[in-house]
Amino acid sequence: GERRNPQRQRDKKIILSYSYVAIWIFLSFTVIVYNKYILDKKLYNWPYPITLTMIHMSFCSTLAILLIKVFKLVEPVSMSRETYLRSVVPIGALYSLSLWLSNSAYIYLSVSFIQMLKALMPVAVYSIGVLLKKESFKSDTMTNMLSISLGVAIAAYGEARFDVFGVFLQLGAVAFEATRLVLIQILLTSKGINLNPITSLYYVAPCCLAFLFIPWIYVEFPVLRDTSSFRFDYVIFGTNSLCAFALNLAVFLLVGKTSALTMNVAGVVKDWLLIAFSWSVIKDTVTPVNLFGYGVAFLGVAYYNHAKLKGLKAKEAQKKVQQGDEEGGRLLEVREGGDGEGKKNESAN
Repeated sequence: GERRNPQRQRDKKIILSYSYVAIWIFLSFTVIVYNKYILDKKLYNWPYPITLTMIHMSFCSTLAILLIKVFKLVEPVSMSRETYLRSVVPIGALYSLSLWLSNSAYIYLSVSFIQMLKALMPVAVYSIGVLLKKESFKSDTMTNMLSISLGVAIAAYGEARFDVFGVFLQLGAVAFEATRLVLIQILLTSKGINLNPITSLYYVAPCCLAFLFIPWIYVEFPVLRDTSSFRFDYVIFGTNSLCAFALNLAVFLLVGKTSALTMNVAGVVKDWLLIAFSWSVIKDTVTPVNLFGYGVAFLGVAYYNHAKLKGLKAKEAQKKVQQGDEEGGRLLEVREGGDGEGKKNESAN
């Protein structure tokens, strides 16, 4: 039985990884289609993206506060006020902008076209990484980014329901989201602050809510106040918020238990599923030019992920070699200099 065990563990790990991927794809898919359903004028017809995002954030903050403060199921992260203001607040601000704009885009664009525009995410993350000196500029990576952008441009050219304002909203959302991802690395990860999904919602969601309140007062509150027809549909908004909360957890499980690369690959699968769903069920028009453009962008993204993975593997291999050298060196030191010397050398290391 000894030999079979590692194999069984490996199988278990693979099955778990696939389960996380499946759960994430399902939830992400559900949240996108559900949000589209609520916001679209032809469907549920409730076009208030800021309010919808605020409902999500209130729900997520409440649940996170309950889990941390009341039920004490999750340990809070110790963080000074200064760190909170410098690190969490800018991330919360960017998150609120990206959610506001991406939810607004559902009013103007089809689900399939939104997914195609989202293929620009690696381009935005890389460009902002270079601007903020987190990534080094490489001409071949830039060429790859241009090919992704070209693909998205072709898809946009072939879009049947092209709406300039909608595209502007979605591209803005991508830019803010990419900046947020780069800032998480600079402001949190580099300082050794690692937030799990509950703690990150606990810190970021209330902050996000506060930021959304400002545009809400001016943009949506007056309209909502004057429409008497609205009654708060607890079933619709409750289940929608629950899906949004579950999606946050799933993202964490996926990144924490697998890798960011798995997440990217899963994202591509989800995009194709959404495009198919959007075309077959919601009856959005998906043109051949759309698909060709998205195909080009998709190949660019796949190539980028492949190159990144190769880079990571090379780094890991290098680390192993270095560790091996260091250990070999230490053994020599201990042998040559007798015990006393060896200890001194080790403490110097």
